[in-house]
Amino acid sequence: MSTHDTPQATEQHTPPPADDLGFDLPPPAALTKTQVIAACAGIAIVLGGLFAFTYLPRRNARAALEQDVKTTETAAPRVEVVTPKAVASDRALVLPGSVQPLEETVVYARVSGYVRKWNVDIGDKVTEGQVLAELDTPELDRELTQAYAQMAQAKAGLLQAEANRDLSKANLSRYEQLVPAGVASQQDLEQRQGQAHVDAASVTVAQAGITAAAANIQRIRDLKNFAKLVAPFAGTVTFRSVERGALVSAGNGSPLFRIAATDPVRVFVGVPQDVAPSVKLNAPAQVLVREFAGQKFEGTVARTSGALDAATRTMNTEVRVPNPDNKLLTGMYAEVSLTLPSPHRVLEVPATSLYNDAKGLRVAVVDAENKIHFVPITIERDTGATILVSTGLDGSERVVKLANVQLGEGMKVEMLK
Repeated sequence: MSTHDTPQATEQHTPPPADDLGFDLPPPAALTKTQVIAACAGIAIVLGGLFAFTYLPRRNARAALEQDVKTTETAAPRVEVVTPKAVASDRALVLPGSVQPLEETVVYARVSGYVRKWNVDIGDKVTEGQVLAELDTPELDRELTQAYAQMAQAKAGLLQAEANRDLSKANLSRYEQLVPAGVASQQDLEQRQGQAHVDAASVTVAQAGITAAAANIQRIRDLKNFAKLVAPFAGTVTFRSVERGALVSAGNGSPLFRIAATDPVRVFVGVPQDVAPSVKLNAPAQVLVREFAGQKFEGTVARTSGALDAATRTMNTEVRVPNPDNKLLTGMYAEVSLTLPSPHRVLEVPATSLYNDAKGLRVAVVDAENKIHFVPITIERDTGATILVSTGLDGSERVVKLANVQLGEGMKVEMLK
C-alpha cells in the first residue's frame, strides 16, 4: 500500500454535500404559547366572519322562500275577471261573383229555308219584335198552295155531299107515300132511309174536311210568319252566324243569333251557411270590378235559392245591379260586398281567456262562491285580440281574463281588484 492512500488523505479530498451553504444556520426561533393561541384565535375570527357573511344570508333566504311557497300553496289563486260584452252582430262579407245578363236567349230557325237577308250584327241594340233576318221558304210556299187546293176540293166535296143528301131526302119522302099505297115495298123504303142517313153523314164528313183544310192553311201561314226571325225582347246582339244565301234547317241544331239584356245585370254569389238565414230581399249590396278601380256599383239582393248547395254549403244569391252605360259586361268577375246581421247574439271576450285542450274550446267562469267552472263555447269569429262567442255565455258571467293551466274545476279563487 502506498503512503498516499492513508485514511487521512482520503478525508481531505472528499467533496462537500450539494446542500451545504458553507456556513451554519442559526437555530429556529421557538413560538411562545401565547403567540400560538393568538394566531389560532385570529384564524377562528376570520372563518367566523366568512361564515356569517355567506352561509347565514343564504339560509335565511331559503327559509323565507320555503315559507312563501307554503303560503302560496295554501292561499287561493288570484285571478282577473272580465264581463262578456255584447257587440254588433253585423258581418261584412266580400264574396266573389260572376256578372250575368238579366235575360239571354239563342234564336234558332223555326222553318227551313235560305237566308234572304240579315238586319243586325253583333253589338247592335234591338227592340222587342224587331226583325233580325228573313228567310226564303220555297217548299213552304208550295205547301201553302197545296193547302189552298185541298180547301177548294173540300168545299166541292161538301157541295156534292149536300146535293146527295137532298136527293136522298126527297126519295125517302116519296117512298114514305108509296108504301102505304102498295106501290112500293117496305124493303125499298128501308133502303131509301139508309141511303138518306149515309148522305147526311157524308155532309158532316165534308164539313170536317173543310175544317181540317182550313187548319192546315193556318198552320202553314203561321210557319210562314217564322220566315222572319224577330227579337223576343230588347237587348244586345252578342252572336251572329247567318250569311245571305245560307241554308238553315228548322230546329235547335245551329243557333243564328244570341241576344242578351244587360240593363240591369245579375251578379250571382254564394253566401256561407252561417249568415245565409240573414239574407233579406232588397238588402243593399256593392259590386266592384277591377277594371273600374274605385268605382262602386250599387245593387240590391233580388232573390235567393232558399237552399244550400250540398257540396259548398253556400246559398246561391242574385244581386241585381243597374247597368245603363253597359259598363258591366256579361261574364265579368266581380266582388260583392254585403253587410249581413248574424242570426244570433254575439259576445266578445279576450282571446287570452280561451282554453283549447282535449275537452274542446272552453272558458273559465267564476261563480257566486268564487269557484272556477269551465264552460264550453262556440266561436263565431276570431278577431285576433278578442274572440266572438255565439253559444255558451249569456253576458252575465265573470270570465277569467288570462287562461291558467293551474286552475281546476271547482277551485276557489280570489279576484283581483
